[in-house]
Amino acid sequence: MDINQKEIGKRIARIRKAKGFSQEELANLIGISRPSLTQIELGNRNISVIELKSISNNLTISIDALLGNDFNQFEYADNEKIERAKNEIRISVPQLNKEKFQNILLYLLEKCAGKPNIGETLLYKLLYFSDFNYYELYEEHLTGAEYRKLTYGPVPQNINSIINELIVSDKIKRVKTQFHQYRQTRYIPLAKPDLTKMKASEKEVIDQVVHQYSNWSAAAISDYSHKDMPWLASKDGAVIDYELVFYREHPYSVRNYEEDFENTSSE
Repeated sequence: MDINQKEIGKRIARIRKAKGFSQEELANLIGISRPSLTQIELGNRNISVIELKSISNNLTISIDALLGNDFNQFEYADNEKIERAKNEIRISVPQLNKEKFQNILLYLLEKCAGKPNIGETLLYKLLYFSDFNYYELYEEHLTGAEYRKLTYGPVPQNINSIINELIVSDKIKRVKTQFHQYRQTRYIPLAKPDLTKMKASEKEVIDQVVHQYSNWSAAAISDYSHKDMPWLASKDGAVIDYELVFYREHPYSVRNYEEDFENTSSE
């Protein structure tokens, strides 16, 4: 029986867990990023011969046994390490950088100035995709904001107090408008963002989000966000774990996991 890419990924995950390795540990041994190993185990990323050989060596299983028809992960269990496999997702505690969040909010409003569709719902989704896309690409937080899984999609925590501060300081203005027969809350920028406090990589990710989503309707982007893995895998009302971006599939994933190996192997 020929096994496909997804089955290979499942077998690697099973044997890794049976051996008691976390994804972080095995990825470090292979010389790839943990998100890349996640994609391999999900069957979303091709695995090279070099990677397969390295994985088999580090898991002390032959390639023939790993790919064979009689594969049985329970034969390889290492009971002394099993406990370490229980914590699959590394702890990632976002810390809100309020000044950066406000600056990026001003940047988004400036980029979308004049677009009548940019109400609260769409604005919150632009913030969400900026934050989570940046984390998938760079494994670092952009604003450090936490997002909750709510009815109309992910919403940043403490957004009302942050916006109120900007209103009080005359940096933005809140207005009520009508858009396609729906009541809409919009924010008009009264101050410019400080671009010196934004890295080129941050600006690039935000610009791409604006380019991709800023012309969408609130209903369309809400529905789209409901199919993104971080939202899907979270409980209603719960804080969404940033680490879930590494389980994204097309078209949500923004990272080229094939390049991760190419860049690592060329160093």
